Amino acid sequence: MTDRTGLLPFWKNYDRKLYLRAAILADELGYDSFWIPEAWGYEIFSLLTEMAIHTKQIKLGTGIVNCFSRSPGLLAMNAATVDEISEGRLILGLGTSGKRVIEGFHAREFDKPLTQLRDVIRVIRTLLSGRRLHESGAELHDYRPFELAMKPLRPDIPIYVAALKRKSITSIGELADGWIPTFWPYEKLSQGHAWIAEGAAKSGRDPGQIVTAPFTTVVPLGDAGIREARQIVSFYIGGMGDYYKQLLSGFGYAEECKRVDELYRDKKTRSQAADAVSDEMIEALTIAGDPKHCIAELKRRREYGIDLPILSLPTNLPWEMVELFIRTMAPTA
Repeated sequence: MTDRTGLLPFWKNYDRKLYLRAAILADELGYDSFWIPEAWGYEIFSLLTEMAIHTKQIKLGTGIVNCFSRSPGLLAMNAATVDEISEGRLILGLGTSGKRVIEGFHAREFDKPLTQLRDVIRVIRTLLSGRRLHESGAELHDYRPFELAMKPLRPDIPIYVAALKRKSITSIGELADGWIPTFWPYEKLSQGHAWIAEGAAKSGRDPGQIVTAPFTTVVPLGDAGIREARQIVSFYIGGMGDYYKQLLSGFGYAEECKRVDELYRDKKTRSQAADAVSDEMIEALTIAGDPKHCIAELKRRREYGIDLPILSLPTNLPWEMVELFIRTMAPTA
């Protein structure tokens, strides 16, 4: 049985034509899925529709779409439409995003994010299954008895959730089909799995059926790959708010995170931040080195409960380098 592997481009400086080409190649090489990010650039469901038309078998995922900027009903409509166009290949990846983006760009109040996320999942499940909206059990709004005025191709489109905190991860076990962690130390995944099992027990679900699909940084460029991995980790700690700093501090990297953050926040010392990322953090959070090592290490880490690693594609590089990465890390039987 071929190991499942996904691919994910970065949202910044997104090259639509290049990544369409990447999705077509990934489809030919047997990748499980191709995921599209969304921030404040391209709109995600339009991109997935384009990819659906040009591919045949590869699954197509939102990686991720936030649960605030579109109404829950519209998200259900988006999902049902793209799933039909792709002939049943959509995976709906959801998350809350953060206050700065939701209020500062989308002009929506960032209130009760976990409850909002749970409501969105309930509404989507209800509408896709052909039931009426007021039956969803949503907490934040009183819905009228609407139903979708079309028949979804699938009543059970998989829903994965990007989450880093305990309550959110527990909710995955209760309501969702997959967990998308980012920069979660692979040896600590068992903690997240235990929280998923707690949620699954509430709903009488089998936690073993819930997919663990981490966004995974792999840099198969030898020593240059290790240097690049340090840059990536320092960016997430110092440049992505407090999410990853808090997460990694809780896993025993508080001193390293504090030092990286201090260096990164000051533009005069930002170039030094990557050097403050320890070897232990690189090993725990990324896979870097020569291609043979990266391939073998990715396979080894599946033993820790990784079902579907979603590999971050190279950014700001020509097609030849992106193609080389895709071919190098392609799944094998």
